[in-house]
Amino acid sequence: MQPERTRLAWRRTTLSCAVTAVLALRQALHGRGSPVELTGVAVIALVWLAFLWVAHRRMRELAAVRPAGLLPRAALAATACTVALAVFAMAVIV
Repeated sequence: MQPERTRLAWRRTTLSCAVTAVLALRQALHGRGSPVELTGVAVIALVWLAFLWVAHRRMRELAAVRPAGLLPRAALAATACTVALAVFAMAVIV
């Protein structure tokens, strides 16, 4: 039961990151398309894809009968992506 709840939590977090990325992309594309804005769009997309990759990999691992623990490298990657997307969200608000 616990792996299923954890898998659902990863899905909710992925959805939250997707919404944040879309809002940040929308805000970045709202301008004139300057090189800085296009670089921001590329960085946002890469961070979101990186988080999506980490989350998808973890959800697949949780499908096993006895899933292994989260590797420190994967936890660090997920944390870094989440923090980066939070910074982008704050940039959208400000």
